[in-house]
Amino acid sequence: MPSRLPSLKVVLIVLLPWCTLVLGIWLGAHPRLLIDPVADVLVGPEERRVAVEGLDKIYDTYYREVDRGKLTNAALAGAVEELDDSFSAYLSPTQYGHFEQALDNAFSGVGTAVLGVEDGLRIVTVYPDSPAKKAGLRKGDVVTHANGRKLAGLSEGAATAIIKGPEGTPVTLTIRRGERTLKRRMTRARISVPVVESRIANAGGTRVGYVALSTFGPRTAHVELANAIRRLKRRKAKGIVLDLRGNGGGLVTEAQLVASMFLADGTIVTTSGRAVESQTLEAVGQPIAGKMPTVVLVDRNTASAAEIVAGALQDRKRAKLVGVRTFGKGVFQQIIPLDNGGALDITVGRYLLPSGRNLGGAGTKPGDGLKPDVVVRNDADAEGDEQLERALDVLADEL
Repeated sequence: MPSRLPSLKVVLIVLLPWCTLVLGIWLGAHPRLLIDPVADVLVGPEERRVAVEGLDKIYDTYYREVDRGKLTNAALAGAVEELDDSFSAYLSPTQYGHFEQALDNAFSGVGTAVLGVEDGLRIVTVYPDSPAKKAGLRKGDVVTHANGRKLAGLSEGAATAIIKGPEGTPVTLTIRRGERTLKRRMTRARISVPVVESRIANAGGTRVGYVALSTFGPRTAHVELANAIRRLKRRKAKGIVLDLRGNGGGLVTEAQLVASMFLADGTIVTTSGRAVESQTLEAVGQPIAGKMPTVVLVDRNTASAAEIVAGALQDRKRAKLVGVRTFGKGVFQQIIPLDNGGALDITVGRYLLPSGRNLGGAGTKPGDGLKPDVVVRNDADAEGDEQLERALDVLADEL
């Protein structure tokens, strides 16, 4: 039989779904042309339509051409800034890439451990042989600008992502040191961060272990700490000083596993939030440290996951805290990747210690933190570590 052309009905049946799809996409990108009920279905309620429409208007009518990606980045950054939350930030695709790179213990940067403060980043550790060490940066310096960009108002993750970058590239940091403002130019280098430092120490004539934990990074903190405690036990250590000074925190799950090395059971922390499921994290059993007497060193730079561990051990009467009040962070963040390659690093909940206390202040503001059982301040002019010496004395009494 001779072939026949398809009927108009068949053509319409084939093309109609495609035409509908294309029309829907086009109208979704131009919500001002839609009536409200239809717009609600395609692009959401009025507030969302206004935001999309506003960006479209800027892109279409501004007197010079603008980059739509940059416009989106600026809109998201502004929305997060409006939250007035120093722990939350929008990470651009470039910043998010640096952030993911920094999740490893080796990264390209200047070689400092920092804690986010109102006007930038306060340096809590300068690593040996790092660009920062060679440039003369010191513990207590506050980094206010990186390559001329103001860090105030950014979350700790967003601010550090600006400082980090490809190995061998330059970065200029503006430093506030007391009343002075300094500028230091340095070249980024590959930095390997020591997660755990351990050694044998003496507590009133008894052999004990000293363990310093610098961060609660993914899959590293609890593994390396466990190995360090095992080594100290093999070397006949009878007690432990756990040093969490300068530890700005990390993952809550790592805090759970670290605390579980000292607690056999029971609550470590409870988390809750509007969009996250409330849960109570408990000790996982078989604590590596057993019932070894333990003292925890803390300072104003002990924050977040480090406060969870110190607070759980204090609440459960498992260890005494020595040092000064901790930072007072009672909320936690979640990284939410976005389709443009960026991400939201945003506060999603708060946590409560076993006693029910939250360490933060009003809303997302820092609070009073943990009060040590034994308050000791290090004298800046003293040669030794007065806090560590006192911690060893307290541990000797426990032994």
